[in-house]
Amino acid sequence: MKIEVKHFASATSPLQLKNPVEVSRHASVEAGQLVVVRALTENPLYPELEIPGGERISVKKGDIVAGILGSRQALRGFVGYAPYRLSAGDKLHILNLGGVIGRFVSGHKDLGEPVQVEVLGVSKRTLKEVALPKVDVLAEAKPIILVCGSCMNVGKTAVTEELIKGLSWQGLKVGGAKITGIACLKDTIRMKNAGAARTLSFLDCGVPSTVDTEDIAGIARTIVAQMKDVDLIVMELGDGIMGHYKVERFFDDRALMSHIDAVVFCASDLTAAWGGKEVLAQRGIPVTAVSGPATDTEAGVTYLEKTIGIPAANALTDSQKLLNLLSPVLAHD
Repeated sequence: MKIEVKHFASATSPLQLKNPVEVSRHASVEAGQLVVVRALTENPLYPELEIPGGERISVKKGDIVAGILGSRQALRGFVGYAPYRLSAGDKLHILNLGGVIGRFVSGHKDLGEPVQVEVLGVSKRTLKEVALPKVDVLAEAKPIILVCGSCMNVGKTAVTEELIKGLSWQGLKVGGAKITGIACLKDTIRMKNAGAARTLSFLDCGVPSTVDTEDIAGIARTIVAQMKDVDLIVMELGDGIMGHYKVERFFDDRALMSHIDAVVFCASDLTAAWGGKEVLAQRGIPVTAVSGPATDTEAGVTYLEKTIGIPAANALTDSQKLLNLLSPVLAHD
């Protein structure tokens, strides 16, 4: 059966789809598989869908959408999971801006219920078929600045963007990478617009959401191996260092961590900054600098530096200070 799709979600972009899309009415499925659905509801509080290229459209009742099956476990968003079997007529929900689709479990009170959809058919196509070749051993790597944080929405992408911009202005060829999170193009587009010579994410590794995989280190190795032509890499770990997106798996891989030259930790407040420093210290990982909302005023910066004892700089208001804090760490490369 072939279906004409009105909107291709950005999570499908690696597949480079065109109409019509061939689907089956019944299938065993897995995370990363292409599914075609019809919107049954609208949500004015969370109406948008990102499409390939990064543009956004509002999903209207009756729209036929191609998305990718996957899971989401957001503290400030929706919670849902990828099903294991589907038939035409089954009800699912659009779980994020990028068009990851799954069974809705719960959501943040400020967002309402996600757009409910009816399954029209399931494709045999999956993100795995176009994934970058997996790298099991990373023999060498360009210098890496790692940006992580206490939670979602604490400024990690803004910090990544400012670092890429500042380093690019210095004449360096910078790679931008996102290793954990849920499929969406907006963050890598921001990296590219900031001046990144190349951008890659877990989506390029065949993963719609890192809730659905344990191999976070494998994703990182694969992406780093693709960036041999850059001078350095600014690498973002989406979500928090604790949570369902498996960020801790990254830190568990000592061989991978040996390639990390600097760590910028983004925190919502002083307690989060202290906690992040302590959690990473337990793994033997020093924090080079703190940024994010905890550094929005001089009160936060002063407390972090004088009481907690960790360098701090706000990437948006004092990006040069942040770059200066990183310079000694990167100077040996």
